[in-house]
Amino acid sequence: MRALPPRWVRRPVGVVVVGLLAYAVLSTPWPLLLVLLAVLAGHVPGRWRALRLLAFAVVGVLLEAAGLLAAGLLWLVLGGWLPGADRLRLPRSQRAHLAVLRALLVALVRAAQVLFGLRLSTAAVSWSPLDDGVPGSEQAMLVLSRHAGPGDSLLLVHTLLDRDHLRRPRVVLKDTLALDPLVDVYLHRLPSSFVRPEDGPEVVGELARGLGTEDALLIFPEGGNVTPARRLRAIASLRRKGMAARALRAEGLAELLPPRPGGVVAALAAAPHADVVLVAHTGLEHLSTLGDVWRGLPLDTTLVLRWWFVPAAQVPRDPAAQVDWLDERWAELDAWVAENRPPQGRRRRGGQDPGTA
Repeated sequence: MRALPPRWVRRPVGVVVVGLLAYAVLSTPWPLLLVLLAVLAGHVPGRWRALRLLAFAVVGVLLEAAGLLAAGLLWLVLGGWLPGADRLRLPRSQRAHLAVLRALLVALVRAAQVLFGLRLSTAAVSWSPLDDGVPGSEQAMLVLSRHAGPGDSLLLVHTLLDRDHLRRPRVVLKDTLALDPLVDVYLHRLPSSFVRPEDGPEVVGELARGLGTEDALLIFPEGGNVTPARRLRAIASLRRKGMAARALRAEGLAELLPPRPGGVVAALAAAPHADVVLVAHTGLEHLSTLGDVWRGLPLDTTLVLRWWFVPAAQVPRDPAAQVDWLDERWAELDAWVAENRPPQGRRRRGGQDPGTA
């Protein structure tokens, strides 16, 4: 059982590290460095990969520092230092933190679009949470998304925080992400759950309890990005548990991991009034490692999102039926990804990449 450093250790260390990085960025003689990098870029494969990554890293460091500075100012202004009730949990504080988080994500996504040629698009036939006036657009949401590619959780939170139809996201994420100082500070002040491997589904159920009409709980049922090894382990685990039917359905998935139903079932029990939105996306799944990202730059690609809207009344209430329902929906997502995935890195049935069979 792994254990993260306690908050009183990781917060100061994280803030100091980010502060030092920001100071290094701001004190660097950039004109001279850019000339040097431009000369070196001619000897590095790709179209200005090193320069693009450096520029994005600089933007990321400065946004992280700005976000932490804003968090400190909000702590002072909103009275987070005062004894008694946690003032950072009040509606006024929640709105302020969401506004800062939205601005940071908009800037980060814009930087990725400019530097890496990343484009975002919603499939034409897709329902979208940004559509006003459609059934369910003013209801609490349980958003179930595939997990694939770098930064997909940030891109989905960015979409839900769109100023044209603001949603207040509640996010279920791995506990190790608390090592990022900005994530640690903001998502501990906002309704979120940092889930450890030993935690049970009740953690997700507790987060789903009390979902309001402007809230969206974001869950990644796969638990991680798909890899052939992870897929085989998931199927073997289902067989060991005697879930032969689920294992057989999992073997039929070409692009996705079988969903882990525990958190979803717990969330549906805690928020039976919430509509369900399923999200598939394709365009970045071939970038699984840092080496993949390096070789893939610039991306020059479009991340296409496909949304499915299911009213709460159409979701089964029996937990066993919910598991079957989730598997069926996941097969629909898998089929859409298989049909719309870009040529690079297409996966064959059985989880193998082309050229590895």
